[in-house]
Amino acid sequence: MAMGFLALAVFLLLNLDVDHGSPSSASAASSPGVEITYGTVLKLMHEKTKFRLHSHDVPYGSGSGQQSVTGFPNVDDSNSYWIVRPPPGTSPKQGDTIKSGTIIRLQHMRSKKWLHSHLHASPISGNLEISCFGGETESDTGDHWRLLIEGSGKIWKQDQRIRLQHVDTGGFLHSHDKKYTRIAGGQQEVCGVREKRPDNVWLAAEGIYLPVTETK
Repeated sequence: MAMGFLALAVFLLLNLDVDHGSPSSASAASSPGVEITYGTVLKLMHEKTKFRLHSHDVPYGSGSGQQSVTGFPNVDDSNSYWIVRPPPGTSPKQGDTIKSGTIIRLQHMRSKKWLHSHLHASPISGNLEISCFGGETESDTGDHWRLLIEGSGKIWKQDQRIRLQHVDTGGFLHSHDKKYTRIAGGQQEVCGVREKRPDNVWLAAEGIYLPVTETK
């Protein structure tokens, strides 16, 4: 049942959510306090600037040359959707909740690549580069992120402030108001930094939130 629901959700997001102001945007599916489960399709909002974590099929012109990741100002863009996945070889099921401290992966919905980091320098600030890498059958530990919930919460919910710490490098997923001059739409740099800062806090925003799996 959950798999069918996810397939329908992805179809709707890909076909009805256009890049600019579609009335069929999935933002209506958001609701504070909803638990985020494996298989959820969501957008991550940078708390300080309100930009969404974003990627599309444009490679970096330096560093790794992999698919670029940016912060995007427009709420209604389907290239900002990510699917919450567990690491390969682990046992969580679609619909299971996610505790603080858990290692997760984020799969870019359109390109099927994974949110990734490594020791290449980011283009603007020279911090750790964030990219999209691999595909459905190609993933490595550079795609692993530790979910860290800010405050007293233990289970990831939509209205909670979170940090994502890259397992291999220790860098926190980070953004700031430094903009790309050669990329349209006022997109800003997303990078990794190795210390906690106010600029590496994110919140789950628009998306399709799958119901929690019932335990028997």
